[in-house]
Amino acid sequence: MTRAAIILTLNEEKHLERCISSLDGVVDTVFVVDCYSTDRTLEIAKLRGVIVKQHPWTNHAAQFNWALSQLDSSVDWVLRIDADEYLTPELALEIQKKLAIVEEETEGIYLRRRMAFMGKMIGYGGVFPVEILRLFRNGAGKCESRWMDEHIKVEAGTVVFENELIDDNLNPLSWWIDKHNKYASREVVDILNREHRFMYYDSVASLSDGSQASTKRWIKENVYSKLPIGAGPLLYFVYRYFIRFGFLDGKEGAAFHFLQGFWYRYLVDLKLMEVNKYIKLNQCKVTVAIKEVLDIDIEGAS
Repeated sequence: MTRAAIILTLNEEKHLERCISSLDGVVDTVFVVDCYSTDRTLEIAKLRGVIVKQHPWTNHAAQFNWALSQLDSSVDWVLRIDADEYLTPELALEIQKKLAIVEEETEGIYLRRRMAFMGKMIGYGGVFPVEILRLFRNGAGKCESRWMDEHIKVEAGTVVFENELIDDNLNPLSWWIDKHNKYASREVVDILNREHRFMYYDSVASLSDGSQASTKRWIKENVYSKLPIGAGPLLYFVYRYFIRFGFLDGKEGAAFHFLQGFWYRYLVDLKLMEVNKYIKLNQCKVTVAIKEVLDIDIEGAS
């Protein structure tokens, strides 16, 4: 049984060695798909003897699906892992032990992901550990065609492993804020596409398959999205920080729950409002407004 990991990179010199090291003994091959890094990312990857390919960037989903197309047919299982993530030793051992005895009808495996913020592991707020499908049979899984919050999809059965995958980005807060500003723009693209269908629409939203990702996406698309501007972010923050005890995460947790639970979600609301205003004032196509307001060229990327 051959196992491969795919890591997408752009200037990940702070994280890549840690990520690859956590895969030792877990996978046979590591594929680093790089978007023309200018730091030591490629040097680190080559020193570790992994396979490196470079490919221009559109979004995470497109980059990952391209990476899948580069895998040899002899690969049986694929692990998707971000450069700033790593397997705990317990999860690494669990994958080694359980993968060989997974039933044939199982196509995907959910891993439990936990996040650290400003050096603090987040334990409350009802957000972690979250179950995400990251390990799947080669040929059975594919990434949703989305600009933000993309998930792996499989058609057949899934199981959940017990131990944790850790997301611990070592960059400063200003980097985090800049990244989430860009994330907010990309999420607005998906929201507008759900309404206007200017490109292929893809979503795992469902109440029937029982997965956390599908249920959360359904609630987000069918309940949260109907709330007035600002109301959703405020209610979500109150839910996380007070009802689900996010305040127990300390000062770093307070920052995380406010920024990720309120500020980011409110930023999405405001950017969506801004694009819709531009469309109304200029009587233009949605894709034109997205380019002018969000600086995302949908037509050029398609």
